[in-house]
Amino acid sequence: MKPLLPTIARWGIGSFAVTALAFAGMQLSAQSIAGHNSDAPVSYAADRIELQDRENRVVLSGNVAITQAGLNLNAARTIVSYSDAGSLKIQRIMATGGVNVTRGNERARGDTAVYDFNRRIITMAGNVRLNRGGDTLNGGRLVIDLASGVSSVDGRASGSSSVTGEGQSGGRVTGTFSVPES
Repeated sequence: MKPLLPTIARWGIGSFAVTALAFAGMQLSAQSIAGHNSDAPVSYAADRIELQDRENRVVLSGNVAITQAGLNLNAARTIVSYSDAGSLKIQRIMATGGVNVTRGNERARGDTAVYDFNRRIITMAGNVRLNRGGDTLNGGRLVIDLASGVSSVDGRASGSSSVTGEGQSGGRVTGTFSVPES
Protein backbone atom coordinates (compact mmCIF):
# COMPACT_ATOMS: atom_id res chain seq x y z
CA MET A 1 0.00 0.00 0.00
CA LYS A 2 2.87 2.44 0.63
CA PRO A 3 3.80 2.72 -3.07
CA LEU A 4 0.23 3.86 -3.81
CA LEU A 5 0.43 6.88 -1.48
CA PRO A 6 2.87 8.86 -3.68
CA THR A 7 0.76 8.04 -6.75
CA ILE A 8 -2.44 9.15 -5.00
CA ALA A 9 -0.71 12.32 -3.80
CA ARG A 10 0.48 13.09 -7.35
CA TRP A 11 -3.03 12.53 -8.74
CA GLY A 12 -4.50 14.75 -6.02
CA ILE A 13 -2.00 17.54 -6.71
CA GLY A 14 -2.47 17.11 -10.45
CA SER A 15 -6.27 17.29 -10.12
CA PHE A 16 -5.97 20.38 -7.94
CA ALA A 17 -3.65 22.03 -10.49
CA VAL A 18 -6.01 21.23 -13.39
CA THR A 19 -8.99 22.60 -11.43
CA ALA A 20 -7.02 25.74 -10.52
CA LEU A 21 -6.10 26.25 -14.18
CA ALA A 22 -9.71 25.80 -15.24
CA PHE A 23 -10.89 28.39 -12.70
CA ALA A 24 -8.10 30.73 -13.79
CA GLY A 25 -9.27 30.33 -17.39
CA MET A 26 -12.82 31.22 -16.39
CA GLN A 27 -11.57 34.27 -14.48
CA LEU A 28 -9.43 35.44 -17.40
CA SER A 29 -12.40 35.00 -19.68
CA ALA A 30 -14.58 36.92 -17.22
CA GLN A 31 -12.15 39.81 -17.47
CA SER A 32 -12.93 40.08 -21.20
CA ILE A 33 -16.35 41.51 -20.32
CA ALA A 34 -14.76 44.03 -17.93
CA GLY A 35 -14.72 47.51 -19.31
CA HIS A 36 -17.93 47.07 -21.30
CA ASN A 37 -19.13 50.54 -22.24
CA SER A 38 -22.60 50.88 -20.68
CA ASP A 39 -22.79 54.39 -22.13
CA ALA A 40 -22.54 53.18 -25.73
CA PRO A 41 -25.62 53.58 -27.94
CA VAL A 42 -28.27 50.87 -27.61
CA SER A 43 -29.90 49.45 -30.75
CA TYR A 44 -33.10 47.43 -30.64
CA ALA A 45 -35.51 45.52 -32.86
CA ALA A 46 -38.76 43.75 -32.04
CA ASP A 47 -42.01 42.61 -33.61
CA ARG A 48 -43.89 45.22 -31.56
CA ILE A 49 -42.83 48.37 -29.72
CA GLU A 50 -45.06 50.29 -27.32
CA LEU A 51 -43.97 53.65 -25.94
CA GLN A 52 -45.39 54.31 -22.46
CA ASP A 53 -44.34 57.95 -22.19
CA ARG A 54 -45.99 58.69 -18.83
CA GLU A 55 -44.12 55.79 -17.21
CA ASN A 56 -40.84 56.62 -19.00
CA ARG A 57 -40.59 53.16 -20.49
CA VAL A 58 -40.72 51.28 -23.75
CA VAL A 59 -42.14 47.75 -24.00
CA LEU A 60 -40.60 45.63 -26.75
CA SER A 61 -42.20 42.27 -27.53
CA GLY A 62 -41.71 39.46 -29.99
CA ASN A 63 -38.20 38.41 -31.03
CA VAL A 64 -36.56 41.26 -29.14
CA ALA A 65 -32.93 41.93 -30.08
CA ILE A 66 -30.95 44.56 -28.19
CA THR A 67 -27.27 45.33 -28.85
CA GLN A 68 -24.75 47.59 -27.17
CA ALA A 69 -21.01 47.67 -27.96
CA GLY A 70 -20.80 43.97 -28.82
CA LEU A 71 -23.16 42.87 -26.03
CA ASN A 72 -26.31 41.21 -27.41
CA LEU A 73 -29.53 40.50 -25.53
CA ASN A 74 -32.35 38.45 -27.06
CA ALA A 75 -35.68 37.77 -25.33
CA ALA A 76 -39.40 37.38 -25.95
CA ARG A 77 -40.22 40.63 -24.12
CA THR A 78 -38.37 43.55 -22.54
CA ILE A 79 -39.27 46.68 -20.64
CA VAL A 80 -36.77 49.50 -21.13
CA SER A 81 -36.99 52.13 -18.35
CA TYR A 82 -35.42 55.51 -19.01
CA SER A 83 -35.04 58.96 -17.51
CA ASP A 84 -35.93 62.06 -19.47
CA ALA A 85 -34.02 65.01 -18.02
CA GLY A 86 -33.34 66.91 -21.22
CA SER A 87 -32.10 63.79 -23.00
CA LEU A 88 -33.16 60.16 -22.79
CA LYS A 89 -30.93 57.87 -20.70
CA ILE A 90 -31.65 54.17 -20.24
CA GLN A 91 -31.79 53.19 -16.58
CA ARG A 92 -32.76 49.52 -16.78
CA ILE A 93 -33.76 46.76 -19.15
CA MET A 94 -35.95 43.96 -17.76
CA ALA A 95 -36.16 40.94 -20.07
CA THR A 96 -38.34 37.83 -19.88
CA GLY A 97 -38.94 34.74 -21.95
CA GLY A 98 -35.87 32.73 -22.90
CA VAL A 99 -33.31 35.47 -22.32
CA ASN A 100 -29.91 35.09 -24.02
CA VAL A 101 -26.98 37.44 -23.45
CA THR A 102 -23.84 37.06 -25.58
CA ARG A 103 -20.53 38.84 -25.96
CA GLY A 104 -17.61 37.30 -27.82
CA ASN A 105 -17.33 33.64 -26.79
CA GLU A 106 -19.39 34.19 -23.63
CA ARG A 107 -23.04 33.14 -23.63
CA ALA A 108 -25.55 33.26 -20.78
CA ARG A 109 -29.16 32.24 -20.78
CA GLY A 110 -31.95 32.29 -18.22
CA ASP A 111 -35.66 32.79 -17.73
CA THR A 112 -35.35 36.48 -16.82
CA ALA A 113 -32.70 39.20 -16.79
CA VAL A 114 -32.25 42.73 -15.51
CA TYR A 115 -29.55 45.00 -16.94
CA ASP A 116 -29.03 47.87 -14.48
CA PHE A 117 -27.21 50.59 -16.42
CA ASN A 118 -26.41 52.72 -13.37
CA ARG A 119 -24.79 49.88 -11.41
CA ARG A 120 -23.42 48.23 -14.60
CA ILE A 121 -24.74 44.84 -13.48
CA ILE A 122 -26.68 42.18 -15.38
CA THR A 123 -28.61 39.73 -13.19
CA MET A 124 -30.15 36.62 -14.72
CA ALA A 125 -32.42 34.21 -12.87
CA GLY A 126 -34.15 30.90 -13.45
CA ASN A 127 -32.44 27.93 -15.10
CA VAL A 128 -29.27 29.91 -15.73
CA ARG A 129 -26.52 28.53 -17.94
CA LEU A 130 -23.22 30.33 -18.53
CA ASN A 131 -20.90 29.17 -21.35
CA ARG A 132 -17.40 30.46 -21.96
CA GLY A 133 -15.59 28.56 -24.63
CA GLY A 134 -15.99 24.89 -23.64
CA ASP A 135 -16.70 25.65 -19.96
CA THR A 136 -20.24 25.67 -18.55
CA LEU A 137 -21.84 26.70 -15.26
CA ASN A 138 -25.47 26.00 -14.36
CA GLY A 139 -27.42 27.48 -11.50
CA GLY A 140 -30.37 29.52 -10.41
CA ARG A 141 -28.95 33.06 -10.57
CA LEU A 142 -26.07 34.71 -12.42
CA VAL A 143 -24.72 38.17 -11.62
CA ILE A 144 -22.36 39.77 -14.17
CA ASP A 145 -20.52 42.88 -12.97
CA LEU A 146 -19.60 44.73 -16.15
CA ALA A 147 -17.26 47.11 -14.31
CA SER A 148 -15.06 44.44 -12.72
CA GLY A 149 -15.69 41.57 -15.14
CA VAL A 150 -16.52 39.24 -12.24
CA SER A 151 -19.42 36.84 -12.67
CA SER A 152 -20.97 34.78 -9.88
CA VAL A 153 -23.47 31.94 -10.00
CA ASP A 154 -25.78 30.92 -7.15
CA GLY A 155 -27.64 27.63 -6.97
CA ARG A 156 -30.98 29.23 -6.24
CA ALA A 157 -32.72 31.83 -8.40
CA SER A 158 -33.37 34.02 -5.38
CA GLY A 159 -29.89 33.58 -3.93
CA SER A 160 -31.54 32.52 -0.66
CA SER A 161 -31.46 29.22 1.14
CA SER A 162 -35.17 28.55 0.79
CA VAL A 163 -36.34 25.42 -0.97
CA THR A 164 -38.59 27.43 -3.29
CA GLY A 165 -37.05 28.98 -6.35
CA GLU A 166 -34.71 26.10 -7.09
CA GLY A 167 -33.98 25.64 -10.76
CA GLN A 168 -32.97 22.51 -12.64
CA SER A 169 -29.70 22.54 -10.70
CA GLY A 170 -31.54 21.48 -7.53
CA GLY A 171 -30.20 24.48 -5.63
CA ARG A 172 -26.57 23.76 -6.45
CA VAL A 173 -24.15 25.18 -8.97
CA THR A 174 -23.04 22.55 -11.46
CA GLY A 175 -20.90 22.59 -14.55
CA THR A 176 -17.96 21.33 -16.51
CA PHE A 177 -14.52 22.73 -17.19
CA SER A 178 -12.65 21.76 -20.31
CA VAL A 179 -9.09 20.66 -19.61
CA PRO A 180 -6.38 21.60 -22.10
CA GLU A 181 -4.63 18.63 -23.63
CA SER A 182 -0.92 18.42 -23.03
